[in-house]
Formats: sequence, C-alpha cells, structure tokens
Amino acid sequence: MSVNFRELEEGLARLDSVDAARVINQGDKITEIHVIAASDKPTKQVARDVQSLAMARFGLPIDHRVISVVQISPHHLDLSSVARAALMGVSESPNGVRTTIEVTLRHEDEEHVGTATGPAVASARLRLVGEATIDAVEKTFDSVPPIALDSIAKTHVGTRDVIVAVVVAAAERGGEDLSVGSAISLSSDDDAGVRAVLNALNRRLSSLSD
Repeated sequence: MSVNFRELEEGLARLDSVDAARVINQGDKITEIHVIAASDKPTKQVARDVQSLAMARFGLPIDHRVISVVQISPHHLDLSSVARAALMGVSESPNGVRTTIEVTLRHEDEEHVGTATGPAVASARLRLVGEATIDAVEKTFDSVPPIALDSIAKTHVGTRDVIVAVVVAAAERGGEDLSVGSAISLSSDDDAGVRAVLNALNRRLSSLSD
C-alpha cells in the first residue's frame, strides 16, 4: 500500500508526546523518522507511540531502529508576557552586498526594534529575520537570559508553507535547552519567521506556572 508520508508526519505531530516530526523515505521505504518531544515521557514510549500510530492509521510497521527521538527540557526563561508583544513590522535596509533586517515589537505601548545584519542573499534572509526577532525580544524584556537562534527553515506540511524555528538557551551543568516554534506562512515568510521564533520562546512557559 502506498503511504502518504506528509499525512504520516502530520499524524505524528498531533501525538501528545510529539512536538514535531520529520519522515525521510527512499521510495516507499521509510529510512529515518526524526521526532522532537518533551521530556515528560520516556523516549522508548515516544517511539512506541510513533509505531502505534503508524500501524493503527496507516497499517505501516515501523522498525524502532529508524526512530530518532530528541527530548527538549522546559527552560526557565521568564517570558510569560512575550505573548502580548505585538509584531508591528519587518523592514530591510540594504547596503550593497549587505543588508540589515529590522523587526519591531510593541509591548505595553512601547516599541522595540531588533536588528541583524548579514549578506544580502535570499538564503540568509530568514535567519536574519530570526536573529533580529531575538534582538527585539532581548530589548523588550530586560530579564531575558542569553538566547540564540539555533536554526530556522521553511518547510511544507500538507499544502501549507510553515516556518519552523529552534531557539537555544544555556542549561545547568553546561548543557543546553532547545525550544521549537512554528508559524504558518500565509502572506509573508518574514512575518511567519518572527512568529515562529516567538512561538519557540513561549510554547512551554504555560506549564511552568501550573
């Protein structure tokens, strides 16, 4: 039976134990499944959840050896009010082979502008948007500890274009905390990039206040 791997990815991403999933295939054969999950469930259980969904919904047996699970611990960034920061706009100031991206956030009647400068090429633009967003967040909230953009990319989920961002912060004992956010790109990849980074910073904070 032919399997729609996009539908499989979407199904996996809806599991309670899974934040994001990517299926890599060669023809009709799945060679790798990469899963990002929270730390509140053992990795073996997350892998079993993946296997169970694939079998129950698609009749597809999955070898546990092709499943890679990365768990993300909630970090303690005090950004509970980031959700109330409104995106006012993204602008660009080109200067020859370099360009500067500006992201403006509005919070409590004040506007804060974050910037990032880099090569004026299309492949670098989304990363500059992400870095400018983090700069704007740091200027908006004084208590934010050091954070950085690990990666940001445009992907496809079903028929939708989605921007996915991974943000990293320092953890205890020299480790690192990763947080993943996403946003559907409806009219602008720039706007979606900003919202994906903000989503990455906020998606686990509600559980810290429970």
